[in-house]
Amino acid sequence: MTVGSYQSDECGGTRTIIFGPMAALVGIFILTWLVALANRHFDFSSPSVILGFGALASSVATAICAYLGVRYLRRVDQLSRSDSLTLLPNRRALHFDIQQEYRQGHEVALAMIDLDGFKQINDHYGHFVGDAAIRECAGIFKQVSDGEATIYRLGGDEYAMMIGGPVAGTLLEGLCRRIIDRLTKPIHVEDRRLTLGASIGLARRTMQDDVPSSELLRRADIAMYAAKQGGKMRCTWFNTSFDRSREELKEMDDELRHALANDEFRVHYQPLVDSNTREIVAVECLLRWARPDGKELGPNVFIPVAEQSGLINAIGLWVMRQACCDALAWGDITLSVNISAAQLRNPEFPIQLGHILEETGFDAHRLELEITETCLVLDPVVAERSLAVIRSFGVRISLDDFGTGYASIGFLRQFRFEKLKLDRSLVVQASEDDGSRAMMLSSITVARAMKMAVTAEGVETEEQAAMVRAAGCDQIQGWLYFKAMPPEEIGQHLGKPITLARKSKNKETKVA
Repeated sequence: MTVGSYQSDECGGTRTIIFGPMAALVGIFILTWLVALANRHFDFSSPSVILGFGALASSVATAICAYLGVRYLRRVDQLSRSDSLTLLPNRRALHFDIQQEYRQGHEVALAMIDLDGFKQINDHYGHFVGDAAIRECAGIFKQVSDGEATIYRLGGDEYAMMIGGPVAGTLLEGLCRRIIDRLTKPIHVEDRRLTLGASIGLARRTMQDDVPSSELLRRADIAMYAAKQGGKMRCTWFNTSFDRSREELKEMDDELRHALANDEFRVHYQPLVDSNTREIVAVECLLRWARPDGKELGPNVFIPVAEQSGLINAIGLWVMRQACCDALAWGDITLSVNISAAQLRNPEFPIQLGHILEETGFDAHRLELEITETCLVLDPVVAERSLAVIRSFGVRISLDDFGTGYASIGFLRQFRFEKLKLDRSLVVQASEDDGSRAMMLSSITVARAMKMAVTAEGVETEEQAAMVRAAGCDQIQGWLYFKAMPPEEIGQHLGKPITLARKSKNKETKVA
């Protein structure tokens, strides 16, 4: 049942309530007048006639006011159930419609639709174009549904689609796949061709389930986020395992907050060696979590949880401050710190970084931030603005894990990195086959042409070290020379070349 049908029924009943008594009053007045005529002593100036006309006028005025009031209330109710931008029904209307389907004993299927890439359009073109894109997508969804489902806008770039009745889930999934297929083509907004996608979460309520509308929305919302994490541009049905995963993530998030508050994190440093002098010229800081239970978890496990919860900003600032304090005692070697995509998307990060440099007194020219291609691809406009501010401090930017993603020459030119770090996988493969070696050599050539320094990561053998040295890499990082170590061990290795004896010793004690 739609919102409109609800309003029509309500208004019809109200008209009956208002105009019924008024008709009765008019009838009584006419009857009184006829009786007076029959007795042939009708006097317009008599008190009874004046009283009758007054009652009639009062009734008519009351009825008109009541009718206008009901129309106004109906209009207010209609506005409260619709979205002002797209004129689609809103979240309140969705809850009402789901409950109506429940009362009729129908199966209900619900889809939560979130636009992929909408934030970039808003940032790049402004909210005027963003609003136009929202309206255009609303029209597309209505066209695709073709009356088989009701479309709602819940706010921002989130929509919902609901079907009630037999095989509702099957019908809804088919419509969702048609929406995803339609959004593979650009949408036209004024004279622009915009590229958007959709991640869709699906949930259903059968006649045997006792699930309130709020829980159905929650399940569809969780499924939508699972679709996003699974690669976007897809639709995913809710599964109870999603709730278990969320509980585990919530538990780890609580543990991370406790760890940050109780100083359980540690920063270790892995040296980078000059390929010619074999002296330490830089250190990369790596986060470690000293859990009270002794269980070891790598950053690859807990950092994604921190990114998802937003805690990565607090952890990242703690790492930056601690690393700057530690590196003050290490002469003029470069300090390299990894920055996550979530940090770079935070518009406050450059300001916070400036405060840390000022508080610690660390030379900005000694600091190098390592970012991955993912950081830049997710939100290139915001990333470029943040990097411009960071560079103005004198901080250098390095592209980490090069060779594992999809960075193009245009991508490298756009962001003007000071250093390129070849990923360990590219170094290992280059030592095993000619094709990978050619890719590594071409990458180094491009970096040289753009005046970037080059570091080879993950070097574990003398053969690999000789290869990357001959290829033109400036720095070498890997277990062949050093493992990550606590800050108190760094000082003893500074200012002297790495000898074969020391290399052998470190190779024997390397850790993951």
